[in-house]
Amino acid sequence: MRKRKGFTLIELMIVIAIIAILAAILVPNFLRARNQGQLTACKSNLKNMGTALEMYSTDYSGIYPAATASLTVSGTYLQTLPTCPLASGAAYGYTRGSSSNSYTVSCISTFHNGVGGCTASGQPSYDSLQGLLPR
Repeated sequence: MRKRKGFTLIELMIVIAIIAILAAILVPNFLRARNQGQLTACKSNLKNMGTALEMYSTDYSGIYPAATASLTVSGTYLQTLPTCPLASGAAYGYTRGSSSNSYTVSCISTFHNGVGGCTASGQPSYDSLQGLLPR
């Protein structure tokens, strides 16, 4: 008798089942790592914007700008305004205090997965008085 070469259906099903189990274990870990990376990038952007706002304030006698667009004029403080990776590239919201000597920077849009806005969901923000406010 001649022996047939190849895999049996059972062997193929076992290999596919093992691959499916490994994928079920690894995919959530990859998603968690991606989300953590986006959160870290968001915090870094907030700190950079806070530093630019402080530099502006130093140059203008402790007064913060009326809008963050003032920071990008001729690239003096920021070359471009960063966008929030948590809010699928939306701009950060900037609010200047009523006395012009305080501010808050935070996300203003909804997340790419449809969950509420950054500030409503407890995402990080940056405050002139307390610095980075983690979620």
